Amino acid sequence: MPTKAGLEIFRYEPKKKVLVPYIDSKVNAGFPSPAQDYTEQKLDLNEHLIKHPSSTFIIRVNGTSMIDEGICDKSLLIVDRSLDYKKNTIAVASINGEFTVKKIDRIKGKFYLVGANKEFEPIPVNEETELLIWGIVTWVLNPKY
Repeated sequence: MPTKAGLEIFRYEPKKKVLVPYIDSKVNAGFPSPAQDYTEQKLDLNEHLIKHPSSTFIIRVNGTSMIDEGICDKSLLIVDRSLDYKKNTIAVASINGEFTVKKIDRIKGKFYLVGANKEFEPIPVNEETELLIWGIVTWVLNPKY
């Protein structure tokens, strides 16, 4: 369901399984290791990525304000609406009716929505601001190609 800000929100369907091949072997991100035999199993991505199915949505990102947190233009965010905001978590928030993905920080006694890209200024939050924490980002899925 697209919103007026162009944000795409997808409802999670808990009855559908997403079974993909899972290779029960580790891959080194440092020095290569000798090839090993592996066991191929099936892994349900829903089971591993989604803890609260009835309150989980997937949202596609539009923009680069969170690039230094690994959230790119076109990233898919798994967002859990049942979680409370905690310091340094990434939230999908509605500010004056527009969705955004940011952290919330207190700077010199005032609250701001803060991105993870030096090209974007923090967005001040004051008494006139209508702010709603819509959900907490639990996973980021990025396209590689």
